[in-house]
Amino acid sequence: MIVRILGEGQLEVPDSDAEELNSLDAKVEVAVEQDDEAAFDAALADLLAKVRQVGKPAQPDAIRPSELIVPAEGATMAEVRRLLSGEGLIPG
Repeated sequence: MIVRILGEGQLEVPDSDAEELNSLDAKVEVAVEQDDEAAFDAALADLLAKVRQVGKPAQPDAIRPSELIVPAEGATMAEVRRLLSGEGLIPG
């Protein structure tokens, strides 16, 4: 799957990592719902770290839509609230 980290670009992430990414996404969503800034910062950092760890840069000359969009490092809870849908940052 193609994951875009806002401000960084696209990464190809194996579908086999989707379950763990969903778990990390849920932590971000709970922190936002609870308005817990410290938990939010930690959860977003963990999600970004995992995407960067398992992803590899997508070919820059290939124009493909991102299946998932993850906020940039340093994003605020207000910014992430605008990105969240009923399914979190990562649907599924």
